[in-house]
Amino acid sequence: MSENNYKQKRFEDREDLAGEHKLTDLGQIVLAVLFVVIWITDNFIFHYSDFINSHIPWYFRIFPGLILLVVSAYLSRQGLKTVFGEIRQTPGVIRKGVFKLVRHPIYLSEIILYIGLNILHISLVSIAVIVAAFIFLHLVSRHEEKLLLEKFGDDYRKYMNEVPMWIPGINKFKKK
Repeated sequence: MSENNYKQKRFEDREDLAGEHKLTDLGQIVLAVLFVVIWITDNFIFHYSDFINSHIPWYFRIFPGLILLVVSAYLSRQGLKTVFGEIRQTPGVIRKGVFKLVRHPIYLSEIILYIGLNILHISLVSIAVIVAAFIFLHLVSRHEEKLLLEKFGDDYRKYMNEVPMWIPGINKFKKK
C-alpha cells in the first residue's frame, strides 16, 4: 500500500474532516473491551450483580434490547457512511441523514449498543462502564466540537443551536 493510500485510509489528510482527539480510538477500544469483559464475566461466570435478571423475565428484556441494538447499528452505519463514505469537495458542516437528529450519532450508537446489551442481560457492574464510556465520549465530543468551531465557525455554531448533542428532539424545548 502506498503512503498516499495509507493516509487516505487513515483520513489524516482529508480537508473535509476537522479531526478528532488523539486518544479517541484507544479510549473507545479500552472501554469496549472493559465493557465486554465485565458484562460477560458478571453475567455468565461470577454472577456478582446480575441478580436483577431473575426479577425481570427475558421476554420483557429481549424486545427493547434488540430494538436498541438495531438502532445502534443504524446510527453507526449511517453516521460512518455519511462522514467517511465520500470525500466532500467543499468542506462544510454535515447536516444530512442522522446528523439532522444528533450531532454525534456514531458515539451515541456506541452508548446505545452498551445499553442494549445490558438490557438483554443486566449487569449492574457494567452500568459503571456505560457511565464511564458516556463521560469519555462526551469529553471527546466537546474536543471535536472545538475543532469544528475553529474550522467552520458560525456555521457550526448555528448547527449546534439547531441540533442536539445527544438526544433527538431536545432542542425543541429550548427557549427561542
